[in-house]
Amino acid sequence: MKSFGVIILAVCMLAIGFTAGKLTKSDPFKSLQSLVSEQPDLSLFWSVWDVMQSDFVNPEDITIEDMQYGAIKGLVDAYGDPATIFLTPEETESFNSTNEGKYFEGIGAELGYEDNNIIVVSPIDGSPAKAAGIRPGDYILAVDGEEIHRGANIYEVVNLIRGEAGTVVILTVLHKGDMQSSEIEITRGEITVPSMSFEYKEDIAYIDIARFTDSSYVSWIRAWDKVVDEINENGTKKIIIDLRGNPGGYFDAAVYVADDFLSGTQTISFQEDGKGKKHTFSSKKGGDLTDAKLVILVDAGSASASEILSGALSQNERAIVVGESTYGKGTAQAIENFTDGSSLHVTVFKWLLPDESWINRDNPIVPDFEIEFTTEDFTNGEDPQLEKALELLK
Repeated sequence: MKSFGVIILAVCMLAIGFTAGKLTKSDPFKSLQSLVSEQPDLSLFWSVWDVMQSDFVNPEDITIEDMQYGAIKGLVDAYGDPATIFLTPEETESFNSTNEGKYFEGIGAELGYEDNNIIVVSPIDGSPAKAAGIRPGDYILAVDGEEIHRGANIYEVVNLIRGEAGTVVILTVLHKGDMQSSEIEITRGEITVPSMSFEYKEDIAYIDIARFTDSSYVSWIRAWDKVVDEINENGTKKIIIDLRGNPGGYFDAAVYVADDFLSGTQTISFQEDGKGKKHTFSSKKGGDLTDAKLVILVDAGSASASEILSGALSQNERAIVVGESTYGKGTAQAIENFTDGSSLHVTVFKWLLPDESWINRDNPIVPDFEIEFTTEDFTNGEDPQLEKALELLK
C-alpha cells in the first residue's frame, strides 16, 4: 500500500491530541516579520502592540512570548477552521506524547466543535470520563463552575479539564436529547491510550479499533496484520469492526484496512487539495479478508479515518454499517514544527468518499441500521448496537 505520509487530524483531545503529518521547520517570529515586510498595511497591528506594551496596567502579567503566541493564534483563528491551530511548545509536547500512545493524566475524553460549542467527541474506553457517564455529543457548559462560552478556544478548555491523577474536576454537561444540564464529578487518572483490541464472540471476530494511531504507522500496521493472520488461521468468515469513539489517525491505516476487504481495484477515497485537484486511492487486486462478512459499528465519536474506512466499505458494498451518524470530519492536517518547539497544524486536504462526496458536519456517514445507544443502555451495561451487529452476522 502506498504511504501518503499525512495523518488525518482527529479532534482536539484530552486523550489523544491532534494527528497530522509533518512539513518543515522554521521560526514563527521570523515568519511573522516576513509577513509584515510583505504586508505594510499591518501597521495597525504594530500600533496596537506598542500601546499594549506601553500602557497596559499590569505589564508584569504578560511577556513578549505571550504576546507573540497570542498574535499568531489570532492570525490562525481568523481562518475560521477549528482544525487549523497553532500550538505553543507546551501544547505541542502534550500533543506529541499522547499521539505516541504514552500515558498522561486527565479524564480521558476527546473534544471537538459543534456550532462553535465545545462537545465531547468520545470518552476513551476504561477512562474516568467514561466511567463517570460522559457520552459522545455531550456539550461542555462549564468546568469547575467556569462557564464555557460559544467560540471558546478548545485548547484552553482542555487545559482547564486536564490535571494530576487523583484530583477532581466537575464538568457541567448537557447530554444529547436532555433538557436539563447536569454536573458530573470526575476523578482524574493516568490514561493509557489504546489503539486496537481483538477477541472472539462465538464464531465472530470482534475488532475494536480505538484509533488509527500508535507509536508509529508501521507498528499499527503490524498489529493489524497480526489480527488478520489469526482470523485467517481460524478460518473466521464473520467480522465486526467497532469504530465507535474512534477519532481517526493515520489515513494510510484506514486505506490499508479497507484494502484487505476489497477484491479488485476499487476506489477507497479521493484526496482533494485547495485548487480542486484530486488524487485517487484505490485497493490492490485481492485483499486478505475478501470472503468475510463484515459489520462496522459507528457513532457520533467516529471521525476522520474511521469515516473514510466505514464509508469506503459501505459504498463498495462490502460492509453493513450499524449505529449512529458519525462526527463528520473529512479534512487532513499537516504539521509544521518550529525551532522553539511550537507547531502549526494546517488543513491541507479534503478527503472524499468513492462517490466523491465530502465528509463534513452536514454530510456524516449515516448507518444502514440507525440504532441509538442511550444513557439508560449505558447505565444498564447494555449495547443494542453491538447486539444488532451480532444478530446480522448470525
